[in-house]
Amino acid sequence: MRNPIQTGLLAFGMSGRIFHAPFIATHPGFQLRAVVERSRKQVADFYPDVISYDSVDELLADPELELVIINTPNNTHFQLACQALRAGKHVLIEKPVATTVAELDELVQLAQERNLHVLAYQNRRWDSDFQLVREVVESRQLGRITEVHFRFDRYKTALNAKVFKEDPATPGSGLSYDLGPHVLDQALSLFGRPERVHKTLSCNRPKSRVNDYFHFHLAYPGGLNVFVTGSLLTAAPVPAYVLHGTQGSFQKQRTDVQETQLDQGLLPTDAAYGLDSSEGELTVVAETGEKSVTTLAALRGNYPGLFEAVYQTLINDAPYPIRIEELRWQLEILAG
Repeated sequence: MRNPIQTGLLAFGMSGRIFHAPFIATHPGFQLRAVVERSRKQVADFYPDVISYDSVDELLADPELELVIINTPNNTHFQLACQALRAGKHVLIEKPVATTVAELDELVQLAQERNLHVLAYQNRRWDSDFQLVREVVESRQLGRITEVHFRFDRYKTALNAKVFKEDPATPGSGLSYDLGPHVLDQALSLFGRPERVHKTLSCNRPKSRVNDYFHFHLAYPGGLNVFVTGSLLTAAPVPAYVLHGTQGSFQKQRTDVQETQLDQGLLPTDAAYGLDSSEGELTVVAETGEKSVTTLAALRGNYPGLFEAVYQTLINDAPYPIRIEELRWQLEILAG
């Protein structure tokens, strides 16, 4: 059997501790070998055998490393991914993988020249609620789908303490590049590339200089309209997923529990991991016009599925489910 994929993290803050390290540490196909910690050295409190490097250069010089996870600020993804690819490492890049289509294309070309992989970390495809949405769509119980609303709402009036997120001069700043990639990826993975896009951005929080509201209208052939929205000023969120079709409707709140569980220290291998007790509401109209309403239980959250997909791509050359063309469509919308 092949030795585990030696993996490095470029940061061990919240994203490294919650969204990456637990999965690398518990998947038998990976080994968390090293992280970059420029100041606070805390990885040893969780993973005593992991190497803590002081800089990205030091980590990339480690000849044992095969995969590098780019979990740094949005505006650094492109440059650091290029650096890692030139060092001969595969890369798994947090959303957004880049800030422009040109950057993405350069990454792909660089990887192809070196026989390496550029993989996107779009974990929200494996949320419990979205997996249920996908199941409903694929079941065709709604008939021909005509109208879809995906939302990602929060209520945060205060400016982010991470200054780069609030600086309009920094590429990849603003809510559209923060939460937008999550819901855009969900929509594009289900419905493909739209014919037309209308984008609305606005800035509403006190003293904010970047967009804290986004709304993308994706128009598709055959009359399908998909609306993707995010806001930092939604005190009472409406259902995050609403779908209407010729034979019925479906709606559900955003309820995935994985981030909370991981933050509380629950491991992906725990029996309770990913279990979501929430339900969605499916309304189906019979040919007689009679309506029937059914509650559908949320599926189990499955972020381990993303890492299994990474493993299968790197080891068995299996197609990665988050396709490069989908990332290109996403950046066309975000940067357009």
